[in-house]
Amino acid sequence: MNIKVIAFDADDTLWVNEPYFRQTEEQFCILLQQYASEHELERELLKIELANLGLYGYGIKGFILSMIEAAMNITQNTLSIEVVGQIIELGKQMLNQPIELLDGVEEVLETLKGKYRLVVATKGDLLDQERKLKKSGLNPYFHHIEIMSEKDDANYLKLIKHLDIQPDELLMVGNSLKSDIMPVLNIGGHAVHVPYHITWAHEQIEHSIDNERFKSAVTIKDILAYL
Repeated sequence: MNIKVIAFDADDTLWVNEPYFRQTEEQFCILLQQYASEHELERELLKIELANLGLYGYGIKGFILSMIEAAMNITQNTLSIEVVGQIIELGKQMLNQPIELLDGVEEVLETLKGKYRLVVATKGDLLDQERKLKKSGLNPYFHHIEIMSEKDDANYLKLIKHLDIQPDELLMVGNSLKSDIMPVLNIGGHAVHVPYHITWAHEQIEHSIDNERFKSAVTIKDILAYL
C-alpha cells in the first residue's frame, strides 16, 4: 500500500456516540409507554428518522425533531406541551454529553502522527461535530476535518481531490460498513473496518465484503499492523 492519508470516522470510531442515542430512545419509550409498546415506538421513530434524513441530515437535532414527530403520530396529535418539553430536554442532555474516547485512539494517533496526513471524515450536524472534536482534545492530530452531509462515493471523491491524492493513497478507518467502508472501496481506496458493539440499523449491510483493499480489525490499535 502506498498510503499517504489516513482518514478516521468520528462517532463510534474515535469516541462513544450511538449508546447515547439508544439511552435517549429508551427514555423516549418510557415517556410514551401509555400510548404504545416499546417495539411500536421504536419502529415509528426509526421510520420517521429515515424519512427525515433528506430534510435534517444526521445528528442530534434531527433526532430531536423526529422524536417529537413520532410522538405526535403515536398520540394522534394529542401530545402535551409538557412531553414536548421533556423530549427537547432529552436532546439537550445528548448535546451536553462528555466526550469519551474509545480505547487506543490517542495511542494510535500519536503513533501515526508525522508519518501520514491524518484526517477526520465524518457526517452529521456541523456545529455538533465541531463541538465534539474540540471537546475530545484530538484536534492537534489532524491535518484536515471533513464533515459531510452524506458519506457516498461522490463526497469521498471530493475529499481526495481536496487532499490532492489518488484514491489508492487513502486509507479510511471506521465502524460503519455502509458509510465508511463501501464508498471508499468503490472509488479505489483502502478501508479498515473497526466494528463497534452497537450499530444504528440504517448503517448496517447484509452482504459480506470480498475486496483485497479491505481489512477487518478487532480494535483500532490493530490498524497499526496493516501499515
